[in-house]
Amino acid sequence: MYIFFENKRNIIFIISLIFLLYIINTYKYEKFCLKCINSHNQKKCFDCNNNIFFKDIKIHNDDQTLNEIIYKNKSISRFGDGEYSCIFGKKIRFQEPNKTMGKRLLNILNSREKNLLIGINFPFRSKDVDRFNIIAKNYYKKLIKVYKFNYINLFKNKEYYSSRITRFYIDYDSKKKVPKYIKKIKKIWDNREVVFVEGDKSRLGVGNDLFSNAKSIQRIICPSINAFNYYNDIINQIENKVNKNKLILIALGPTATILSYDLYKLGYQAIDIGHIDIEYEWYLRKTLIKIPINNKYVAECKKIQGKFTSVKDKNYYKQIIGKILE
Repeated sequence: MYIFFENKRNIIFIISLIFLLYIINTYKYEKFCLKCINSHNQKKCFDCNNNIFFKDIKIHNDDQTLNEIIYKNKSISRFGDGEYSCIFGKKIRFQEPNKTMGKRLLNILNSREKNLLIGINFPFRSKDVDRFNIIAKNYYKKLIKVYKFNYINLFKNKEYYSSRITRFYIDYDSKKKVPKYIKKIKKIWDNREVVFVEGDKSRLGVGNDLFSNAKSIQRIICPSINAFNYYNDIINQIENKVNKNKLILIALGPTATILSYDLYKLGYQAIDIGHIDIEYEWYLRKTLIKIPINNKYVAECKKIQGKFTSVKDKNYYKQIIGKILE
């Protein structure tokens, strides 16, 4: 009789152990598809459910992000495809690989500052891409196939904001809300003294009225290519020439992400404004695809630029208070 009960206990123990291992294994692999689980190796496929992978990432939307900037005078460092590529040590069209830059970008991505927003582009979950047109959806689908498992380790348990505040037109399926959105984003610089820190071919606001409501505009012109190589010169010019009551708008690729952070730490309100001028130019032309804009650098077109000639507006040259030469 004793042997019977002892064997029964052993059987119950073994069944319980198997059940426990099943629960642990299920939890461990819940993010992965059957193909991954059955392969028993570290190399995962690309069929796994992104909605599960990234379900805990909290990102405030465009309007919430703008509210923080407009009404609370916060700064923002923005992360998109280019910044992620730099973190991974990849070359992008206008910035060569730089280990120091990659480390700084990663540190900023994980930073927690009271009045600095960290904006991220996060096209991984269905709810994040539902608004996109088919061109944008296909682009991000290919991007995720290459970098998906790199992205998993990038993001921490913290609140992020939207880096897409300056990407309000070309990628979206519906354009109905764009005019209203433009009115709101222009409140950032409404009646403010503004300093552009931009690439020499960015030419923010030249030929359009995007910044017509700014109180004044000044410019510090930087190299469009490999701007991070001149980082110390850029930040020194800003410190020496720009009062801290002025709003700094930066269009300088991944360098802008780092510069916004450092200027915030120095007491400025700094906005990584990115491709906003090009988005506005596309909006004015009502184009549905990314096209070159004459006299402006458009990094996202296969044909980077149209015709480049000198700026005819004399005010542009009067606005320049500093230049960093290659």
